[in-house]
Amino acid sequence: MTDFTPVASLVGGALIGLSAVLMMLAEGRIAGISGIASRLFPPYADKAFAGRLAFVAGLVAAPLLYAAVTGAAVVQTVSTNLALMVAAGLLVGFGSVWGSGCTSGHGVCGLSRLSRRSFVATGVFMAVGFATVFVVRHVIGG
Repeated sequence: MTDFTPVASLVGGALIGLSAVLMMLAEGRIAGISGIASRLFPPYADKAFAGRLAFVAGLVAAPLLYAAVTGAAVVQTVSTNLALMVAAGLLVGFGSVWGSGCTSGHGVCGLSRLSRRSFVATGVFMAVGFATVFVVRHVIGG
């Protein structure tokens, strides 16, 4: 079962929203993680490499900082099935390229801008996520 964590979820959501607003104000760009991460690799199209690197470093550092401040370990359940994880990673990567964005770009930034394309993309990846959870929990028996 999944724990209900309304305070942590509210604070996390507020921080995600704040980062999206700050990115738009500072860079004039959408805070889409797949786009930010993909532009860390050559060819470099602009001078904002340091900002992108700092953004991704913050994503990696956040759980470490949380653990250091609270003394509690960050618990993340990941499958031990390597083939399943590779397939999932490839599908997510393919989906973010095919959909011209990821959950943060479409789901957070696109929806807040009332983008029709983001409404469709978010609906599709949420529906696929719901179906995947159903299949894993009730059909496969995970």
